[in-house]
Amino acid sequence: MTFRTRLHEIIFEADTPGGKLFDVLLILSIIVSVILVMLDSVSSIQQSFGKLLYLGEWFFTILFTIEYILRLYSIGRPLAYATSFFGWVDLLAILPSYLSIIFPGTHYLLVIRILRVLRIFRVLKLAQYLGEIHTLNRALLASRRKITVFLFVVLTLVVIFGSLMYLIEDPEHGFTSIPRSIYWAIVTLTTVGYGDISPQTALGQAISAIIMIIGYGIIAVPTGIVTAELTQAYKKNISTQACRQCSAEGHDSDAKHCKHCGAEL
Repeated sequence: MTFRTRLHEIIFEADTPGGKLFDVLLILSIIVSVILVMLDSVSSIQQSFGKLLYLGEWFFTILFTIEYILRLYSIGRPLAYATSFFGWVDLLAILPSYLSIIFPGTHYLLVIRILRVLRIFRVLKLAQYLGEIHTLNRALLASRRKITVFLFVVLTLVVIFGSLMYLIEDPEHGFTSIPRSIYWAIVTLTTVGYGDISPQTALGQAISAIIMIIGYGIIAVPTGIVTAELTQAYKKNISTQACRQCSAEGHDSDAKHCKHCGAEL
């Protein structure tokens, strides 16, 4: 086994003792680094332990940078991994620290590292959870056109209702422009109801009541669309094995080749 193959086995696989140990240590490091970022946002703690938190942040940033480089090195097709979901997450987990040198405060975006904890499903061999994730992903992809049409209808409704309220209500009631009136329509249609803008005329309140009733009906539509697609999704046994070439996961348990790039598993 070459060094590159061994490195891939440790970094990407969770079936070997070395791979599992690496992933467990990685997840613990991620959790600790996120806790440090959260503590740094507390002013009293930041004043007392600011330097330690700063050093800790850069320690984990350098550690994750080295890990990211090793991941790219151990993959046969580095670009395929770099543009994958976890590839972007790994990159975004280290960029904020470097950006904070130019743009102070951006290091708080490091909390995105918590997304890397999703790898715990592989570490604990929770293959059934991976199967559910891929089932949900297939359902969302299958329903994307219906959801797009639904969102277009909702957008049309809020533009119409917002424009009506701009004509009906006076500016002193908060409806100072059509965009602001559309904002009110979105808040009302989604039943959020901030209350910062409210109609005062009888006709405006009547239209508000209609929008609220429509809102309750609209909330159930996307849920029904996704649920219908979930019932159509075909569940397969999913393994935790990662492709050595493109790092893709979610292969069938009996797969011999990667379904994304065709490389031998």
